[in-house]
Amino acid sequence: MSDRPVPPAWAHLPFFSTHWPGMVAALAAEPRDILPPAPDTFAALKACPPEAVRVLILGQDPYPTPGHAHGLAFSVAPPVTPLPRSLRNIFAEMTADLGACPATGDLRPWAAQGVLLLNTALTVPSGEAGGHMKLGWSALTAEILAELDRSPRALLLWGRPAQKLGARMTNPDHLRIETAHPSPLSARRGFFGSRPFSRVNDWLKTQGQPAIDWTGR
Repeated sequence: MSDRPVPPAWAHLPFFSTHWPGMVAALAAEPRDILPPAPDTFAALKACPPEAVRVLILGQDPYPTPGHAHGLAFSVAPPVTPLPRSLRNIFAEMTADLGACPATGDLRPWAAQGVLLLNTALTVPSGEAGGHMKLGWSALTAEILAELDRSPRALLLWGRPAQKLGARMTNPDHLRIETAHPSPLSARRGFFGSRPFSRVNDWLKTQGQPAIDWTGR
């Protein structure tokens, strides 16, 4: 489907020959508006080829508010204000952890450094959170996780759905940080105070890798 181009670095995954053609047809038949915009469907994968992924952050599905989602989990287009509540909590924890946070909700600078911001469903009907969770994206998620399990990565698994998926990654050399989700309903149950950003950077340094510039400052 020309308006949803598959990133070449991930095109070897079986999903794109076994599942994707049928999903293309299902998306084309969807009467509701679909978010993010079609060219951004695989933005997270395009930004991070498998060999470049150093950190994995798992989300659930794109923001269902028009103008917010642009293909990376938790990230929003630069002009968006106020920020979604989960992202506000992520930035609050980052400020407590590192003393600063990005100036906007656009997290593409993280992706450029090897942070894969992966939603487990890559599309959502406008205004209907979770509306495409059963469309078939889970097959792609499973294959991506298997691909990433081959080498040590830092895994930020926020909330039970992410932790359940992350349990499939069994490489003993991963850094695994599991906490409550940063949503307003759960952030105070263990997300706040978890210091995930400095912990990831400390681990990367032990691997001989540069730290992530999380704050952009």
